[in-house]
Amino acid sequence: MTLRIEPVRGRIRISGDFRLEHLDQVKGEIERSESPVVLDLEELNLVDVECVRFLNECKAKGVSLVHCSPFLRTWMSQERKRTREGTPRRSKG
Repeated sequence: MTLRIEPVRGRIRISGDFRLEHLDQVKGEIERSESPVVLDLEELNLVDVECVRFLNECKAKGVSLVHCSPFLRTWMSQERKRTREGTPRRSKG
């Protein structure tokens, strides 16, 4: 499944598979949106670590994340902790 981004009633609904290659599209939609920005993640199926980091950045900047799954919230929390502790990222390859 691909990613679908749609503005719906003051929110940006992100559904499908959210991967690194989609970040610029989502960033663009956030920039075009009126404040306060709300990301609706109810229909999100899959994310990669770069998107988890991006969602943490959004949250830190005051973007609201609604309908975020418990699994994703836990992963985001673990990633924030890892960042604070300065744990090195795994290299690819």
